[in-house]
Amino acid sequence: MGDTLSQAEIDSLLNALSSGELAPDELDDTPEKSVKNYDFARPTKFSNDHLRTLKIIFENYGRLLSTNLPGYLRKSVQVEVMNAEANTYSEFSNALSNPVILGVINFAPLEGNIIVELAANLGFAVVDRMLGGYGNPLEKNRDFTEIELVILERILEVCTNLMVEPWEAVEAIEPRLERIETNSQFAQFVSPSEMTAIVTMNIKIGDIEGLMNICIPYTCVEPAIDRLNTRYWYSSQKEDDSGKYRDNIEEMIDFVKIPVRAMLGRSSISVADFANLQRGDVIKLDTKVNEELEVYVGNIKKFTALPGAASNAYAVRVTSVIREEQ
Repeated sequence: MGDTLSQAEIDSLLNALSSGELAPDELDDTPEKSVKNYDFARPTKFSNDHLRTLKIIFENYGRLLSTNLPGYLRKSVQVEVMNAEANTYSEFSNALSNPVILGVINFAPLEGNIIVELAANLGFAVVDRMLGGYGNPLEKNRDFTEIELVILERILEVCTNLMVEPWEAVEAIEPRLERIETNSQFAQFVSPSEMTAIVTMNIKIGDIEGLMNICIPYTCVEPAIDRLNTRYWYSSQKEDDSGKYRDNIEEMIDFVKIPVRAMLGRSSISVADFANLQRGDVIKLDTKVNEELEVYVGNIKKFTALPGAASNAYAVRVTSVIREEQ
């Protein structure tokens, strides 16, 4: 509760109002509230945080595509997430052209499907590459043949399976490619007024560039929408880490081969002496027989050792470890 005015203060305010020294508007200290227009035809179901999280998810997905697709196409693949925005499904479907490559993916256990649209030039480039060509698109677009659709279906199945890992922090999904549509007139999979998130990715296969659009209806991800935020996503990633990647890296490092060499000694001779060396000549080193040798791991001096032999092979016996502080 605010401070209570005394009778003298009340009389002073009344006199100021009656004399015109104080305007009534000046007494209203309530801050103005900004008014934001709301379009009931396009409700904002995907918040900016949801879109940011989707962009992060598909950035990870893009890295997986860049790593795995070259094994099938035998050509470099670069993937970049351009943007993520919320639109009605009608806006997405109206922007489609013919021919089009639409992969309908079942997002089980979530209900409903998501749509993956692949640019036609990328589709023809993939087909050409898979059939032994250079990966060049057609100069003039045409409808895809049945054989070409079978080839594209195999590549889209690979792309579908790669979605599991990026989404595991949000939902343990089991995506399945149900079918491919090439006619935009048959692209009415959800209500035209349904809000969707459109993630646009730029894919470069060799010298050919094109777009891949992923259309995610709100009704499909609604059960997991609370987990589709950056705070939950990062915390889940941290919890899932639990040393797994560290253990895998350490396991791989165990099998890495690195060169180890023992320095017997050093000597300096003239170029003329070096050019006239003959079998049986002796080069005097700066170390003695009973002195310790320097052992290098890569280019780092790591051990000291004494020379010897083991099983008819030259060997050294490590006598001390050289620490970094030494």
